[in-house]
Amino acid sequence: MLPLTEQTFARVAASLPEWARPSAEAGYEAFTALPPPDSRQEEWRYVEVEVDLDSLQLAESPGTPLPPDAALIGVLGGTAGHAVNVDGHTVSVEAADGVRLAALGSALGADGEALRGVFRSGPGPRLDRFAAAHHAFGTDGVFFHLPRGHRPSAPVLVEFQATRANSLALPRLTVLAEDGAAGAVVLHYRSPSGVPLVAVPQVEVVVGQNARLEITVVQEWGDATRAYAHQTMVAARDGALVLAEAGLGGLNARLHLHLDLEGPGADARVLGAYFGHRRQTLDYRYYMMHRARHTTSGMYLKGAVGDAARSVFTGLIRIEPEGQDSDAMQTNKNLVLAEGAEAHSVPNLEILANEVRCGHGSTVSPLDPEQRYYLMSRGLDSARADRLQVKGFFEDVLARFPQQTLEPLLRQALMARYDGLQREQGR
Repeated sequence: MLPLTEQTFARVAASLPEWARPSAEAGYEAFTALPPPDSRQEEWRYVEVEVDLDSLQLAESPGTPLPPDAALIGVLGGTAGHAVNVDGHTVSVEAADGVRLAALGSALGADGEALRGVFRSGPGPRLDRFAAAHHAFGTDGVFFHLPRGHRPSAPVLVEFQATRANSLALPRLTVLAEDGAAGAVVLHYRSPSGVPLVAVPQVEVVVGQNARLEITVVQEWGDATRAYAHQTMVAARDGALVLAEAGLGGLNARLHLHLDLEGPGADARVLGAYFGHRRQTLDYRYYMMHRARHTTSGMYLKGAVGDAARSVFTGLIRIEPEGQDSDAMQTNKNLVLAEGAEAHSVPNLEILANEVRCGHGSTVSPLDPEQRYYLMSRGLDSARADRLQVKGFFEDVLARFPQQTLEPLLRQALMARYDGLQREQGR
C-alpha cells in the first residue's frame, strides 16, 4: 500500500508521459493546498464528509476481482467490449466489433494524441480535494475510443471495483467519440459490503460533431464505501449525450457532473433513479452549461429515501449569452418514506440569453394518501397499494434509460430496496 505523500506522487509522475505530467503536478499542488470539504460550503451543503484523505493509502496492486455479476451480464446479452478495473488497476480488457478499448495506463503512450484533447475536458484539480487526489495519484483506468463514423451494435461494459479495506481507489474512464460515431457504455460500480474504503472515480467524455453516446451507470457500491465521483462531458456541434444513473449503493455516494454543450445543436439528456435506505447519503450535483445556439437539454431524476437516509440534488442550468434559442428543462421528484429520512432538492437557473425556453420543477413528498385510498377502493390492502405507488413512481424514468434490457433488473433492485424497508417496519 502506498501513502498519499510526495514520494508516491513522484513515483506516479515518473510513470506518465511528459505531456500528462502537468495535470498530475497541478493535482498534487491542489491536494496539498485545498482544505477538506466543509458542509458550510455551498458545494457540500446538506452533507457531512467524514473522510480523512491523508490517512488513506493506494493499493500498489489490485485485489481479487469480485465474481462476475451474472444477472447484469445476462440481461445485456452481447457486448462490444468488457473491461475490469480493480482498486484503480485495469486487470482485463476484451474488445470486439472493431471497438478500441484499452487500459488507460498503456493508452497514455500509445494513444497520446487522441487522449490529450479529452484530458483537457476533465474536472480541474481545484474542483475539490478528492478531484485533486485523483489528478495527483491516479494512474490507470479504461480508454474507450470510437473512431470517426464507427457505430458498434452493442454496448461496452466497464466495471470499476474496489476491494481493499481502508484504501483509496482512483479509477478513470475516458471516452472519445469522434465525428459521426455512435456507441454506448454501461459503467458498473461495485465493492464488497462491510469493507470500509473510499473510491474517487472520474469519467471524462468528449462527443464530436454529429456523434452520439449513451452512458448508463449502475452504482452498487458496498454499504461501507464512501464514493465521490466526478464526471465531465463535452458535446460538439449536433452531438448528443445521454447519461442515466441508477443510484443504489454506498454509505455516502456523490456524483458531481459538469456537462458542456459547446457546439450549436448539441443535446444532452440526464436521467436518474435512486433509492436510499439505512443511513445512506446519495448526493447529486449536476451542472448543465449551454454555450452555443440551439442547444437542448433535459434533466429528469426521481428518488426515494427511507429509514434515516438522505438524498441531495443540486442542479444548475446555465445559458450563456451565446446560447440563444436554447431549450432546457430540469426536474427532480422525491418520495420520503419514513419520518427520519430527508430529501433536499435545489434546482437553479442562470439565464444570460434572452431568446430561450427554460424551466425547472422539484417535489419532495410522502406517498399520496388519495392514491392509496383509490387503490384500496379497488380491492388492494394498504401495503400493496403503497408498493404499487412506489413502483409506478419509478416507471417513467426507467422507461427513458437508454439500455432498455437493463430496465427489469433496475426495477427489481429498486423494489427490493422498498420491500426491505417494509420488512423492517413489520408490514
